[in-house]
Amino acid sequence: VQLQASGGGLVQAGGSLRLSCAASGRTISTETMNWYRQAPGKERELVAHISSGGTTYYEDPVKGRFTISRDNAKNSVYLNMISLKPEDTAVYYCYVKMGLYDYWGQGTQVTVSS
Repeated sequence: VQLQASGGGLVQAGGSLRLSCAASGRTISTETMNWYRQAPGKERELVAHISSGGTTYYEDPVKGRFTISRDNAKNSVYLNMISLKPEDTAVYYCYVKMGLYDYWGQGTQVTVSS
């Protein structure tokens, strides 16, 4: 499966962005889909995930501000981000584990200015 992330950009603090992750090659409808991020000098960290049934999970720093969703007809996952903070600045990656294999998108840069 190939994952193509998009939607990043430069935004002021308090602004919003919507990230998209389009999958190709295989259906992701039966998989838990994840968004991770990696800030400069830091390790990659989980942001949120959504199960095949639509159950969502968020890490504490983004709870109440980020919303993960999926559209199985479009084989895509989304991350809606509001009330962005400078500490949200990172490269955001979509990720799925299928069987023994890990698949990462190429990442999309989100920069939040203060």
